[in-house]
Amino acid sequence: MSASTNITSTALGIKVMSFLTSILAVGIEAYAKLTGKSEDTEDHSWQKPGPDDRRSPCPMLNALANHGYLPHSGRDISLAQLMHGLQRGLNLSPNATLIVGIKALQASTTGHWTTFHLSDLNQHGVIEHDGSLSRADLSAPPNFDNHTFVPEIWAATLQVLGDEERISIEKAARMRGWRIEEGPKGNPNFRMSKEDKRFSAIETALYLRVFGRGTEGGAETRWVRVLFEEERLPIEEGFKRSEKPLTIAEVLELQRKVEAVGATPDPK
Repeated sequence: MSASTNITSTALGIKVMSFLTSILAVGIEAYAKLTGKSEDTEDHSWQKPGPDDRRSPCPMLNALANHGYLPHSGRDISLAQLMHGLQRGLNLSPNATLIVGIKALQASTTGHWTTFHLSDLNQHGVIEHDGSLSRADLSAPPNFDNHTFVPEIWAATLQVLGDEERISIEKAARMRGWRIEEGPKGNPNFRMSKEDKRFSAIETALYLRVFGRGTEGGAETRWVRVLFEEERLPIEEGFKRSEKPLTIAEVLELQRKVEAVGATPDPK
């Protein structure tokens, strides 16, 4: 069997599995509600990752692992576990989770294409891309590190926001746009493909939806800062899991709004 055939077979397998897993996730949740077992009774207190725990460039996934919604080890995570963890922690619907899940499986180094480590997401060009709000680019000297939180980068990004207590769609788009514009100035190897920019907008849409007001933006600045700076859910600051499932339609609507701002001149 040729390499191209193997890739095609794997891609088809992922699509079939994602479809079946989505149905399974909905069925499990429906069964839990019918039997009265829909409450999550596990302890989800924040715990710092240990030296052998795996973590990713994504502060949201790292926070969910730190709270135990995903395996705290960050290892051998299945698509079903990812769906369950994001549903329990954020009430993100299974179909929205697939945006991350399918790509994560493509980067898997576990030896099984049905699971991945959080650290697999460090692989450049799958999910991770240049122009992060809080990380350096993989191709940027001197560290060539795309997953470690860099306070200086994050602080510079926040300067675009100013003293706003909530992050509007426009401000979120400007923060993202500033990083993309500034990237080549500090990194001669800076590159962002059309797909990278699309996923960057989806990442912005996700935090706006999780910490904001529906599809109108307005994410709580202090909540977003806790997520990025401490990689924990801002429960102590008042954040509560949404009672309403966060849908793929809402995320994509916010993505379009973010990209629409990026296509217009800066009012400054």
